[in-house]
Order: sequence, then structure tokens, then C-alpha cells
Amino acid sequence: MEPAPSLESKRSIGSWVAAALPALGWLRRYERGWLRADVVAGITLAAYLLPAGIGDASLANLPPEAGLYACIFPGLLFWLFCSSRQTSITVTSAMSLLIGSTLGTLAGGEPARFYALASCTALLVAGIAFIAWIARAGAITNFISESVLVGFKAGVALYLCSTQLPKLCGFKGTGSDFWERSGHFLSHIEETEPTSLALGLAGLAALVLGKIFWRSRPVALFVIAAGIAATSVVGLEARGVHTLGEIPSGLPALGLPAVRRSDLNELLPLAVACFLLGAVETVAIGRMFAARSRMRLDSNQELLALAVANLAAGIGRGFPVSGGMSQSLVNESGGARSPLSTLVAAILVLLATLFLSSLLRDLPQPVLAAVVLTAVLGLFQPAAFGHLWRASRYEFWVAVAALNGVLASGLLRGVLIGALISLVQLIRRAARPHVAFLGRIPGTRRFSDHARHPDNELVPGLLIFRPESSILYFNADHVRERVLEELGSGPEAPRQVIGDLSASPHVDLSGAAMLSSLCDELAGSGIRLRLVEARASVRDLLRIEGIDDKVGSIDRFATVADAVDHALVEAQAARPAREGR
Repeated sequence: MEPAPSLESKRSIGSWVAAALPALGWLRRYERGWLRADVVAGITLAAYLLPAGIGDASLANLPPEAGLYACIFPGLLFWLFCSSRQTSITVTSAMSLLIGSTLGTLAGGEPARFYALASCTALLVAGIAFIAWIARAGAITNFISESVLVGFKAGVALYLCSTQLPKLCGFKGTGSDFWERSGHFLSHIEETEPTSLALGLAGLAALVLGKIFWRSRPVALFVIAAGIAATSVVGLEARGVHTLGEIPSGLPALGLPAVRRSDLNELLPLAVACFLLGAVETVAIGRMFAARSRMRLDSNQELLALAVANLAAGIGRGFPVSGGMSQSLVNESGGARSPLSTLVAAILVLLATLFLSSLLRDLPQPVLAAVVLTAVLGLFQPAAFGHLWRASRYEFWVAVAALNGVLASGLLRGVLIGALISLVQLIRRAARPHVAFLGRIPGTRRFSDHARHPDNELVPGLLIFRPESSILYFNADHVRERVLEELGSGPEAPRQVIGDLSASPHVDLSGAAMLSSLCDELAGSGIRLRLVEARASVRDLLRIEGIDDKVGSIDRFATVADAVDHALVEAQAARPAREGR
């Protein structure tokens, strides 16, 4: 017989399960008074998810039921694993457009194959998210900057308009990118069906007014219900208005999608792009709610929740999902107190799919287009561009580049261009760190950046510099060049250069070699280099590399002020000797 598990192993398994399932913790603390608020929020969220799921399935070029399945199965599991109380897992416009604009060529015009590839993409996203969770890679969500997201979302909004405006006007749109779609729309505007346009504009007006005056009400559900009723009563199909068509009732057979092994390699770039979008959006939403409620968000835990949700979406014949900003805000404004509201919403969408799908066939396409276009209001943020323009022109042009990347290259390349811009931006900043040249704050023994505070007192005969980053192989030459430039900018060379390393948490071998060569170069000109306020790990490396033999003792006691006092004393002592000569 195998030995029974030890008490320690049982405890470790229990702690691992508790960490992986945050619901086990908050359910123990769940208060009875929260249940009513969570049920009400779940009803409100379900009313939003029904039209949003159908609309996003349309964006993904998938049948309407795919959007409903993608809301049901992930929602039944996500609440167990997420650490955010109000985040709602769902299909999103950006990810739906990414699926719809990318899979067409690979599917070869076969709707069934297109559907299978979309579900397989969700499974690949689940695998990537699970690996990221194991590697505790939650910090990767910080690599796509907010300025890139602003530009990307604006590009998605414009792309979204180009896909939905033809439906609003009652004719078929075509084109592979924003410019082709826009050109087709403008060249065929005379084909507009007046009844379709009037119906779509009425729905759009109702939805916009609802966003302004009835934010916490399921206005989209009322608009859809009115559109369905109008089709039945007035006979809109006879007037040339296209409707949604048949939606299969019931649930799909759960299982793996039928794809070829070679498809996995083709789908991987799309899955990576969907993962980046989903991870950034989900964690960003969670951080926003955590900041409001003064709670802690575990970004790694959100990756596990994202993995489980996409696994459920792939097996349940859905397509990739993530945290949805507008859906989560609806959930919060509905009064959600815990993730249980997400479960309530998923159950209600499930019931609607089982028993009300026959009603949805009469939903007019212009009304559905109006529902989707309303989402543009949340994606396109002119105020965000204005803020970037005022705060940082560089960040503004980064956002514009991300926007143009989406419009010129499509959504998949747009995501990758955005990620590349973020990384280039990060590398650029890291490779050219600010090197401050210090002066004494009047009346104190403290020193700060003279360029920022011109009233600081420069010490005659001394140059004091402070690199404001780690000194590593890709920025060491920049630090050296800045010091040498400053040396050559004054009327006479200083007697001593003091390097303040307090803002440099790390120095690698290349950084140490740079400091050593700088010391030799300065010594050749009769200038002494001294280093102070280095951290323990930095001091250890500099000693191993023998730099303390060149610059004097590098210890934890001497400050910049001490080094300045010592240099002034040395200069005073050297003056009689020079005068005697």
C-alpha cells in the first residue's frame, strides 16, 4: 500500500488550491445582504451581454450563437478564479474584429472551418495564458503602454465603424481593411435603403440617450426588443430590411474543434495577439476597480482566470474572450458586490439561449449595427488624445502611430505594431537615461539636479553627476558620453569628478568596465574620479572588478556632501604646495 499523504503535503495542496481559487476565500466572508445586489447586477449584466454577444459575433464573422456561447461557458467558471470583484468576462469588440479580419484567408471561405478555427484560437489563448500564469508573468501586461492602448482602441473604433455603417444603411459592405471598406461605403452610399437607415438611426439615438440618461438600465435590450417587435408587426423584411436569421436553440456539443495540426502554427500569431489584448484589458479593468475599492489585484491570478475562461470558450464552441470594459462597468453600476454576479448573468444568458432563441431571428441588422456602433463611444476617446498632446508630444505621436498601424495594416498587425512601439519606447528610455549634474541646495548639505533647479550652487572645481537608472550594457556609453560632454562644456576642467550612484540599483559588468575606463580617461587629464552612495550589490561588483583600487574606498558611509568636503579639504591643502612651486 502507498503511504497516506502527510499533513504537510495536505496543507501545501490546500494552500495551492486556495491560491488558485480565490472564490474559496471570499465565499467564506460572503454576507447575506450582498446576494440581492449581485442578483440585480447579474440581471442587468445579462441584459447587456445578450445584444453585445450577438453583435460581437457579427464582428467576428461568426453565427450569433457563437457570441452567446462565448458569454455562457466562460462566465460559468471565471468567477471562481478571478481576483477582481466586478470584472466581467465576455467577448469584446476589439478581439472580435481581430478574429473576423484574420481568419478569412485561412478558412478558405468555409463557414464551418472558420468557426472551428475561432474556437481553436480560444484554446491556444488559454494555453498561452496558463503558461504565463505558471511563469508568474503578470508583469508583461505593463509592456503595452497606455498611449499605445489609446491609439489602438481609436483605430479599432474607426475600423468598427467601417464594418457597421453599410449594415446601418441596408447594403452589403466589403473590403479587407479600413481604407477599402470606407471607399466601398462612400462609393455605394446611393444604395442606402431608407427604411433600414431610419430604423438604425432611431436605434442609435435611443442607445446614445440611454448612455447619457439611463446608464444603469438595459437600454440595449429594450432597443432590440423594439426592433424584433417592429419586424413582426410592421413586416420590415418585406420593406428590404435584413434580419439576423435563425439562431439554433439549445447548447452545442462540447469538445475540441475539428482543425488540422498544421493550423495550430498558423493560428499562433493570432492567439498571441488575442492574449496580449485580453491580458492587458483584463488586468487594466481589475486594477481600476481595485484602486476604487482600495483592494489588491493579483495580475497573475487574472491570467489563470483568463486561461480557464478561454478553455471553456474553446470547448463550448465560442471564440476568444477577455475582461470587457463596458460590460464590467455595467456590472459595477448595477451594484455587484462580488464575482457571483458574473455567474448569475451567465445562467440568465444560458436560459435565454435555451428558450428565447426563436425570438432573436427577427432582430433587424440595422438595429444590431446600432448596438455595435454604440460601443465605439467607449473605444474612441478624443479627450485622451488631447491629454497626451498636452502632457507629452512624444506619447501623443506614439498613440497616433498605433492608430495608423491598425488602419493601415489591420488589427492583427496593429496589435503587434502597438506591442513593438511599446518595447521600442521602453528600450529608448532605458538606453538614454537622464544623467543629472548636481549642485548644492542653498543652506543645506543636500544636492539635486542643477538643470532643474538653477538656484542650486555649483561647487567650484568639482563635477558631480548622478545617473538616474541602472548602468547596464546598453546605456553605459550614454552615461560616459554625458559626463565627458559636461566636462568639455565649462571654461576650465574640474579637479575632481564625483559619481553619485544612489539612483543606480544595478550595475552590470559592462557598466563596471565603463566606470573603470572613465576613471583611466579622467586620470590621463589629471582629474580624479570618486564614487559614492553605491548600493551593496553594486559595491560588491565594483570591488570584484578592482575599481575601488582606482577610485578609493567605496563604502556605505560616505555621502555626496562628505565627498565634496573631502575634495575641498584636499584642494585647500594642495594650494600652498602649488604656491610654493
